[in-house]
Amino acid sequence: APTALLALCQQVSNSTVTPGLIIGVPVGFVSVIESKQALAQLNVPQISIEGRKGGSPAAASIVNALLILATQN
Repeated sequence: APTALLALCQQVSNSTVTPGLIIGVPVGFVSVIESKQALAQLNVPQISIEGRKGGSPAAASIVNALLILATQN
């Protein structure tokens, strides 16, 4: 959800802990663009989708692709 991504971005900004990766692909109309822009401003490894597209199917596909890449190496 966009609100969850905004909250995560705020937490990361206020913390000294850096996540290994953030997959930020919320979907919808309310705060979606703003949440993705907030993520883009963070200096953390991240995967995002431009625009209003995203959602759990996209997030699951990204995680599956990363797992496949990890097992191939």
